Amino acid sequence: MRIGEIIKKRRSIRKYQDRNISESLVRKLINAARLAPSAYNGQPSKFLVVRDAKTKQILKDSKIFKHDFVYSAPLIIVCCADPEVYPKERFEPIYSNSSEIGGDIGAVRDLAISSQNLVLMATELGLGTCYVGLVDRRKIKEIFHIPQNYVLPFVITVGYPDENPKPLLRKNLEDFVLKQ
Repeated sequence: MRIGEIIKKRRSIRKYQDRNISESLVRKLINAARLAPSAYNGQPSKFLVVRDAKTKQILKDSKIFKHDFVYSAPLIIVCCADPEVYPKERFEPIYSNSSEIGGDIGAVRDLAISSQNLVLMATELGLGTCYVGLVDRRKIKEIFHIPQNYVLPFVITVGYPDENPKPLLRKNLEDFVLKQ
């Protein structure tokens, strides 16, 4: 499949088959993320893969996610990034005091780029994904001992799709272009 086809085929999947995902496929997903560009080649992205039922139950008992479908996904990939990897004298945050994303916008940007690589690779491999932003960041960091200074804007669920949603309506191309 060509990249244009993969981009068009990608959907947010919220219902998954009860099938395990092999370790080799997980490695392909993380490797695709690893190959993404980042500012100053800082490579801030970190991914924690949750697949076992016991850990998912801990997350559910702790009410980490607002949507129940997350707990039934074969994989929950916790996506976070270390904002301390950038040279201090060369990088100025675009936003300051942003409690919603937990800090440095550069780390969020680079994590988003690497995560999109992961999502597109999943689509190529026949897997479905869904970005999930409604997450209790403080609690999930505590559970997994993730450093408090890391940004954690979302998780990604992954599995073999058990649904085939239609494409959502998109704005016209012209609506994406600012005019001078």
